[in-house]
Amino acid sequence: MGSALLSYGRNRYRRLKRVFRTWRGRDLLQGSQMKCPTQSFGNDGAAWSIRASSISPGQVVYSFGVGEEISFDLELIRHFGVTVHAFDPTPRSREWLQTQTLPEQFVFHPYGVAGEDGTRRFSPPVNPRHISHTLLRRDSPWPAIEVQVFRMSSILKMLGHTHIDMLKMDIEGAEYEVIHDLLRSGIRVGQLLVEFHHRWLEVGVAKTRDAIRSLNAGGYEIFNVSPSGEEYAFVKVRVDQA
Repeated sequence: MGSALLSYGRNRYRRLKRVFRTWRGRDLLQGSQMKCPTQSFGNDGAAWSIRASSISPGQVVYSFGVGEEISFDLELIRHFGVTVHAFDPTPRSREWLQTQTLPEQFVFHPYGVAGEDGTRRFSPPVNPRHISHTLLRRDSPWPAIEVQVFRMSSILKMLGHTHIDMLKMDIEGAEYEVIHDLLRSGIRVGQLLVEFHHRWLEVGVAKTRDAIRSLNAGGYEIFNVSPSGEEYAFVKVRVDQA
């Protein structure tokens, strides 16, 4: 009972923050576009809602943006027996994973995703205690690092996959170029879970609105938005209209 009340209080606070950010032009009050049963997996603050009824062993699951938090990935493995392909090019994330005891269904790849193949500069966080780097330019006192990135279509080819049943992306502002490239490539994705970073001043809400419109035109609809308004869950519901 106490845990449920605490979770309710946290979510209510997150919704209120979202309303305030919207009033300041830093967020958008976008809700779900369809109703379906959902389940939430992962630790508080790192949880994602999914359509659990459509997940089964043998499906292709990609998780971009490991950092130092893989509770969602591990719960998917435990509950559904899937293999999770996890991706993160930052050295600190690789070092952290080496200290963990991981199941064999957690398969790590030390490179990132972007709208092009090649090497890109990752800007580090201003706070050295944080881990998340970004492809966006950031005014940080710490030096940027060079990392290997690939288009989603290139990654599927390298791993021998033809589609993705579930794709989770928490990639610090690079989601917009990746979504554009994903739709252009025509890759079939069953469920798309993405954290949008429109709260960042260098991004803004217009980019998220455009991304949602593009995904809707590509046959995806929103079935869940987190209380913070940052994590969105889409499902492919129809063939592309374009």
